[in-house]
Amino acid sequence: MNTLAQEILKNFDDLPTTEQQAIAVEILKRIINFDVPPLTEEDLVLNAEELFLALDEQEADHE
Repeated sequence: MNTLAQEILKNFDDLPTTEQQAIAVEILKRIINFDVPPLTEEDLVLNAEELFLALDEQEADHE
């Protein structure tokens, strides 16, 4: 991911939840017709691992 994309995501994270939801809806409307290949089992495992590590980190920050 390039620097601009990372900056967009950081700015997105800084928005209130209602704005994040509105933006997410608009992005989903734009990508609904993308020709995306199905995720492989490996893709799903890697994404799940990333998600669980991020959740563990958030949980540790709140303790």
